[in-house]
Amino acid sequence: MYTSLIDEVFRIAILEDIGKGDITSEVIVPEQCNAVAQIICKENLILAGMPFVKRFFSILSSAFGLQPDNLCFEEYYRDGDFIEKGNAIATLKGNARLLLAGERTALNLLQRLSGIATLTGEFVKKIKDIPVKILDTRKTTPGLRFMEKYAVRIAGAHNHRFALYDAVLIKDNHIKIAGSVREAVFKAKKSCIYQKIEIEVKSIEELEEAIDAGADIVMLDNMNIETMKKAVAIAKGRVLLEASGGVNLENVRDIALTGVDFISAGALTHSARAVDISMKIKEVL
Repeated sequence: MYTSLIDEVFRIAILEDIGKGDITSEVIVPEQCNAVAQIICKENLILAGMPFVKRFFSILSSAFGLQPDNLCFEEYYRDGDFIEKGNAIATLKGNARLLLAGERTALNLLQRLSGIATLTGEFVKKIKDIPVKILDTRKTTPGLRFMEKYAVRIAGAHNHRFALYDAVLIKDNHIKIAGSVREAVFKAKKSCIYQKIEIEVKSIEELEEAIDAGADIVMLDNMNIETMKKAVAIAKGRVLLEASGGVNLENVRDIALTGVDFISAGALTHSARAVDISMKIKEVL
């Protein structure tokens, strides 16, 4: 499923950026010209996305009427590696028009995913000595979720549910419609007998209600540190706790020290800055 989704995203990206053709390269670069290019790291980063970049160029090759093996990759690092500014990430050799047509989309992808991995790595480093898992959320770029969640994993964090169809997570709007925390959990447990039930709560009273109703995991939504500590004392051995809301690099360690089991941070994906990566033609063949 995810492979076909990714391929479709890449086809749309090709249509978006190239459309009827790269008119600049068509008038300057001979059709049969080959070249060597390097992808260069222009700041310290954690690499993520090279398998997707290779897949993108494979699809682009087909769009150009070329064989997928027309473009040769020599990779110097693997996803998950820390790379210092100035180092070459990979060398590409093949049709020059193909390289130029794919440059921007490939770099956009690599910059985005490596940015997510780099930020995620900073979060993981903050809590590396504490038994808590950092989780991502569904706050991802539409169409890029699989790749963005991959970047989170590459950097040592963990994925929360992928989508609405693979886990029960009762949020405030569900509770509003159901009438109460207790009623929402009861409804979910009655219909989803093989699923763990997670519910979001905003107070200690709602936490106790969720535990009594039989929730498996409780998300503590935007609670302060002292309230989270109290929640951990109440829930210990009874239910797993996930802290969520307003998580950042400045407070993630304090949250981890409360004793919660999970910390979910939308910032891993929605606030990650794209890192600086470039591609340069090194040789014309």
